[in-house]
Amino acid sequence: MSDTLSSRKAASALRTSARVSAELLLVLVAAAVALWLLGRMWSVIWPLIVALFLTTLTWPVASYLRQRGWRPALAASLVTVLFLVAAAGIVALIAVPVASQSGELGDGVVKGIQRLRGWAAGPPLNIGDAQITGAFDAAVDRVQNSVGSAVSTVVTGVSTVFSGLVTAVLALFLMFFFLKDGPRFLPWLARQLPGRLATDVPVVAARGWETLGSFVRSQAFVGLLDAVFIGLGLWIVGVPLVLPLAVLTFVSAFVPIVGALFAGLVAVLIALVSNGLTDALIVLAIIIVVQQLEGNVFQPMIQSRSLGLHAAVVLLAVTLGGSLAGVVGSLLAVPAAALLAVVWNYLREQLVEPSSGTETDGATTGAAPS
Repeated sequence: MSDTLSSRKAASALRTSARVSAELLLVLVAAAVALWLLGRMWSVIWPLIVALFLTTLTWPVASYLRQRGWRPALAASLVTVLFLVAAAGIVALIAVPVASQSGELGDGVVKGIQRLRGWAAGPPLNIGDAQITGAFDAAVDRVQNSVGSAVSTVVTGVSTVFSGLVTAVLALFLMFFFLKDGPRFLPWLARQLPGRLATDVPVVAARGWETLGSFVRSQAFVGLLDAVFIGLGLWIVGVPLVLPLAVLTFVSAFVPIVGALFAGLVAVLIALVSNGLTDALIVLAIIIVVQQLEGNVFQPMIQSRSLGLHAAVVLLAVTLGGSLAGVVGSLLAVPAAALLAVVWNYLREQLVEPSSGTETDGATTGAAPS
């Protein structure tokens, strides 16, 4: 005798599915509206994000000065001035030489791609597939177009430069105020919110600040280590464009996984074009060793797993951020995912049911005579 489906259970399952689908649809609509609002307010949001990143880097110095008795305004002013001096020094010593060699760097990448295409078409691979050749041509055209558009943007993009200056000035002013009045923010926020929000929102904000600070400082330090070690290896091997490649390695460190692969590929291509296959293989070995040290030694020691994100989640977040907002999306994807994880973990803490053992123990303890 075969079992028959229960119409009551089927109808109940359909109603539950419809209700859950409607709730998910509302959540997606709310998320889309929030992203649309962020896009409309991006001219204000972007300086705020930059200021938060800068504040997480400079806050330890300001906190040290405040603990030594410095007034908040004086400590924030000194840290801001020191940051400006350091930024000016970086621009004078690194950014100008790197910018002067950026065209040569792009040409080297294009020549490296062309050499790889020729090597794949010859023995022992003898790949003659027209689609692969077309893919290499498309990659070359894309790199050339990117370099050309970057140069034209630098030369003619007056509005872009002006927008960047406005963003930098706003970010510096916001950084100063964050350094000066940051500890007052959470108590002020708690006073403005009603009911339980006065407790929940400041707790989530504090945890998010700790997570963001841990990410920015750890990525900056790990990127600096990568740039120093890989730069020394390139210099010893005799690869040209050491300084631009080291700067590219440092900047790429803020895009986990994907950034390291991109910077390593560019370094290998430059070595292949300028020094030949042997030095390119040596550079590849250096990059692999440094990346293994970073992933297995440096990052666990420095980051201490503070983000709590699996490598697959990081990779998916970077991919999604890059597809939605390009380079900026790739840079912001991991900290945004980490902040979402902070919110999710806090919600789980609030929604978890107490175990029966805990309730029993509490009842037993309450029934015990005093």
